[in-house]
Amino acid sequence: MITAKLVKELREKTGAGMMDCKKALTKTEGDMDKAVDYLREKGLSAAAKKSGRVAAEGVVESYIHGDGRIGVLVEVNAETDFVAKNEEFKQFVSDIAMQIAAANPTYVTREEVPQEELEREKEVLKNQALNEGKPEHIVEKMVEGRMDKYFSEVCLLEQEFVKDGDKTVQELLTEKIAKIGENISIRRFVRYEVGEGLEKKDEDFVEEVKKAAQV
Repeated sequence: MITAKLVKELREKTGAGMMDCKKALTKTEGDMDKAVDYLREKGLSAAAKKSGRVAAEGVVESYIHGDGRIGVLVEVNAETDFVAKNEEFKQFVSDIAMQIAAANPTYVTREEVPQEELEREKEVLKNQALNEGKPEHIVEKMVEGRMDKYFSEVCLLEQEFVKDGDKTVQELLTEKIAKIGENISIRRFVRYEVGEGLEKKDEDFVEEVKKAAQV
């Protein structure tokens, strides 16, 4: 059954009209992720339409984790200076900086991953599957699935949001575009960690940052 609550949730995620949201959920038998994709494919998602517009304003945000051992600079763009000064936009940027500190992504999107790195990763995953004794005809499917996991680790937009594990950073971004009414783009970031590259004890910074965010 497609409830009003479900329709409202989809509308908040995408900014699409109520009837379009209800139709999308009906078509996808209530599957929220598939309904979001359906709306985007049909060009009915307000967030999808806005995402093609130029975002040249914005802010550079810094985040220093507690004891000063991790620092992040991130540039997030919006279409207008008015939105760049909006409190909700500022909070979003702050959350993204914290996300980068906690989850240590390497790229913003999977499209940024160099081809040679992709090929190297695929080769490693293929050999892993073969060494596990998997038949060759299913190895390709396994590599595909494991590459998705790889992207979810190294690409910011595909990571689980540290303050809400039920959504990805991309889903959070889509929600903000729909709510604020302008295209928002996470352009670039840099992350520093004291002693990076040197041998040191392992520490769970994701948990530390979650605690800092009082999640």
